[in-house]
Amino acid sequence: MKKVITYGTYDLLHEGHIRLLKRAKALGDYLVVGVTHESYDRSRGKLDVVHTTTERVAAIQALDYVDEVIIEYDKDQKAKDIQELKVDKFVIGDDWVGSFDYLSEYCEVIYLSRTPAISSSMLREGLSKEFKIGVIGTGRIAKRFCAEAKYVPNLIVQSAMSRNIDNVRQFIDTTGIPNGHLTLEDLLKDDIDAVYIASPHEFHYEQAKRALMSGKHVLCEKPVTLDAGRLKYLLNLAKEKELVFIEAIKTAFLPAFHKLLFEVKNGKIGEVREVRASFTKLIENKADREWQGTYGGATNELASYPLLLAQKILGKPSSVYFFDQIDAETGVDLSNRIIGEYDSGAISISTIGIGAKTEGSAVISGSKGYIYIPAPWWLTKKFMVRYEDPNHIEEFEYTFEGDGLRYEISEFVTLMTRNMKASEQLTHEDMLGINYIIDDYNEMINNRNN
Repeated sequence: MKKVITYGTYDLLHEGHIRLLKRAKALGDYLVVGVTHESYDRSRGKLDVVHTTTERVAAIQALDYVDEVIIEYDKDQKAKDIQELKVDKFVIGDDWVGSFDYLSEYCEVIYLSRTPAISSSMLREGLSKEFKIGVIGTGRIAKRFCAEAKYVPNLIVQSAMSRNIDNVRQFIDTTGIPNGHLTLEDLLKDDIDAVYIASPHEFHYEQAKRALMSGKHVLCEKPVTLDAGRLKYLLNLAKEKELVFIEAIKTAFLPAFHKLLFEVKNGKIGEVREVRASFTKLIENKADREWQGTYGGATNELASYPLLLAQKILGKPSSVYFFDQIDAETGVDLSNRIIGEYDSGAISISTIGIGAKTEGSAVISGSKGYIYIPAPWWLTKKFMVRYEDPNHIEEFEYTFEGDGLRYEISEFVTLMTRNMKASEQLTHEDMLGINYIIDDYNEMINNRNN
């Protein structure tokens, strides 16, 4: 039996796809089709895929001349698949001529001509809906958001809001945004579908609440709130209003991070025993907001990231312990070590600091090996799987465009486009799980001060 394999995104399955797949099947007896996973598509710059991975796989499985469907997660998978499945022929469209010649080491490589005048990109253009978004806040992260949003299809940054007129004027002059506002009320009256909240932490909750009440989708910087009850209220409100509400923890949406979680889930390192991650950022000027008031400190500023890694891999801890260092001058935590214990017997160690520096790497330890994510791990570009044998190392690396925000923005736009209210990459349970721990720490601090 001659096996043939081909790969593609197969978004908006059309006649061009059908013809190529039929011709591929005619070259052998058994056709295997690799459908690219959404995270892999995004790593290659495809930020506007209409259908989910599950939907695209189902569409290919429904074709009676396709014998097997697999999911492609990264660029190195093709050679592995060909060897493991004992494939005789690799087939791809002729717009890739020469790109896969290296696979001829394993099987015959064939480039087939494409059907002219039809493509998924053309179909997407006809179906695309543009969303307009307003930005609340005019600081560094808001400027980065506007720069990265330009790379995400079907999103227009329509307006910005700040209480300071000079900040608004400078921001819209710098970014080219059409409209500027001094009040949230005026921003929400603008012609927008969604808001991105990049204001100081203490304003997040009220601004998110008012935006949702006004029928706007919300992407909010972390932490949304320091009160888990308030976060639960916002999530329920978004559900009631049938709106998208996600927290802007960008690591959750990076293609390499998604691949890492897939490998852990599928037993690459066996049973997970420990998740250890650090995130420190020296902020020397104690006049900066990170050192000020109830919302300042290392935990409130940085804990969301290492807690995300622990939450995605281990879930909810049964017990949590805090080992903080408090700055005598400001009263905020200059560093903290958060240790979680889990019913499985595993532990997580999250280290954060604004007044102490350490290596910003992460390690996931398992019963068969461990995964090492080099610094800065929260901007996950690559990771290594290592085993007892020091010579046995597997390395995974994904293309990383910009500073990572475009993947987060792309997920937000995708959810709005597909009329999906919650992200699988950062679920409501994930958001609450992280917030519960931050809430616990702030409650402990309040009790300590009282």
